[in-house]
Amino acid sequence: MKFLHRSLSLLFIVVCSLSWVTASANSHDDFLECLYSYHPNESSSITQVIYTETNSSYLALLNSSIRNQRFSTPNTPKPLVIVTPLNISHVQATIYCSKKHGLEIRTRSGGHDFEGLSFVSPVPFAVIDLVNLRSVDVDVENEEAWVQSGATVGEVYYRINERSTNLSFPAAVFRTVGIAGSISGGGDGSLFRKYGLSADNVIDAQLVDANGRVLDRRSMGEDLFWAIRGGGGGSFGIVISWKIKLVHVPSTVTIFSVGRTLEQNATQLLHRWQYVAPNLPNDVYPVVTISTTNASENGTKTVLATFVSLFQGGANEFIPLMQERFPELGLVKEDFIEMTWVESLLFMNGLSNEKSEILLDRSNRYTILPPFVKSKSDYVREPMPEIALQGLLLHLLEVDEGGTAVQNFYAYGGIMDEISETETPFPHRNGTLYKISYVIAWQEEENNNSQRYISWMSKLYSYMGPFVSKSPREAYVNYRDLDIGSNNYYGKTSYKQASNWGRKYFKNNFDRLVYVKTKTDPKNFFKHEQSIPPRLHYST
Repeated sequence: MKFLHRSLSLLFIVVCSLSWVTASANSHDDFLECLYSYHPNESSSITQVIYTETNSSYLALLNSSIRNQRFSTPNTPKPLVIVTPLNISHVQATIYCSKKHGLEIRTRSGGHDFEGLSFVSPVPFAVIDLVNLRSVDVDVENEEAWVQSGATVGEVYYRINERSTNLSFPAAVFRTVGIAGSISGGGDGSLFRKYGLSADNVIDAQLVDANGRVLDRRSMGEDLFWAIRGGGGGSFGIVISWKIKLVHVPSTVTIFSVGRTLEQNATQLLHRWQYVAPNLPNDVYPVVTISTTNASENGTKTVLATFVSLFQGGANEFIPLMQERFPELGLVKEDFIEMTWVESLLFMNGLSNEKSEILLDRSNRYTILPPFVKSKSDYVREPMPEIALQGLLLHLLEVDEGGTAVQNFYAYGGIMDEISETETPFPHRNGTLYKISYVIAWQEEENNNSQRYISWMSKLYSYMGPFVSKSPREAYVNYRDLDIGSNNYYGKTSYKQASNWGRKYFKNNFDRLVYVKTKTDPKNFFKHEQSIPPRLHYST
C-alpha cells in the first residue's frame, strides 16, 4: 500500500507539472490579450507596466526586491507576467484577467519574504508588484499620512521626517521592509512599546477585493478592516494605500550598544536581561543580537551578545535609569550616544556614517548577512533558566564557517501589555516577555549543501521547545515559516490542517479571520501556502 500511495503521489506531481506547462502556454497569450483589451483607450498605458520573460528587464525586475536568494534560483517557478501598476485600474484589470484565464495572483510590495510566497507559486501565476505605487502624503497638521503599499518603511520614515522631525510612525526597523508587509502582519519596531504596532496605528485603507471593487474602511466594514491589520498579506485583497496615525518622537534620543562575549558573562547577562528589559519604561526599545565572533585573546570562536537600547529622551535621564535597573551590564557614560530620531534609524540599520537619503535606497547592498536565508521565530512568556540559555548560545558554535547564524531578542511589555489580544489579529500581547528571531544564512557557493544549515535550524528550534510559548507554540506571521504547517495546495484544506499554522500565528483570532475570508473571498481567489482559507474549503 505504501508503494502504491507513493506511486500515485508521484503520478499526481507529474500530472500537475504537465498541467502547469500546458496552462502556461494557453494562459499567457489570453491573459495578455485580456489586459490590453480591459481598457482599450488605455492600452498604451498598461503596456508600460507589463513584463514577460521576453522583456530584457523582466529578470532584473523580478530579482530587484528579493531578499532571500533561496527563491531566486534557475529552478524556482517564475511568474508568466509581472504587472507594475501605475493606478488602481491596472490592479483591477490584472485581477479580472487572472480570474478569467485561471492564473493565480501573488502580490509583492517589499520583498522581505522569508518563504517567497509573494513572488513564487506552484501553479501558473502573475505577480502584481506595487513598486510604482509608493507615494507618502504627510498631513502634519492632523498628524496623519496616506501611504501607498509599494513604499518601504525607509521611504515612509524619510518622508515624514522631511515634513516634521518630531513625528514618525511605529513600523519595522529595517529600511527595506515594505510598509504593507509591516502593517499586514502587525509590525513591531523601535516605537512599538510606546505606541503599539504598525497595525494598531492604521485609521483607514483602500483595498481592491476579488471582484475588483475599490473599498475603504466604511465600505469594507469593520470585520475586513480588522483582518487586514495583522492577519497576514495575500488573503483578503490588495491594499493600495493605508491612512496611518503619526506619533510623536523627541528631538533627542539616546542609544547604547555594548557587546559581551561568553567569557564576559554573556549568558548571565542575557538571563538577567529577561527580567529587566520587558519592565523598562515604554520609551525604551531593548534588543539583544547574538552571533559568533573571534575571541581577541587567542582567535578562537566565541559567542557575542550585543545589548542595544534606544531611549526616547536624553542621556542624562537614560544613564541613571539603566545603571539602576541593569547594573550588571556595567554601562558607563561613554556608552551612551545622543542623536536625532532620524540618526537613530540610520544607526539601527548599521548606516551611521550615511546621510538620511539612504533611507530612500530600496536596494539590499548594505546587508551584511549572506543572501540565502532560513528563519524561524518564537515568543517567550517565562524567563529561560540560565542553563537553557547557555545551551542556546552554544548552538551557535556548531555552525560551520560557511554559515552565519544570528539570534535576536526583542523585548515586549510596555503598551503591548495593555492592548487586547483581539484588538487586531496579532495576538502576542499581554504576558509576552520577548520575541526571538532565529536566522541562518549562507553564500551561494554553499547552497548545494544548504540542507546542513536547514537541519541546524531544525535542531535549534527543537531544543527551544520546552522554553517558549506552548499550546500553541506562537510564531510571528511576518517571519513566514512553512515548517509549522501549510495548506493542501492542490486540494481542500481541512480546518484542522489550516489550524496547525493558523493558531501559531493568530491564536484564537484565527477563527475570526476564517469568518472574514469566507464572507469576503468565498471562492479563495487570493491564496498562497499560508493564506487564510474560507470555510467552504474546509472538510470536517
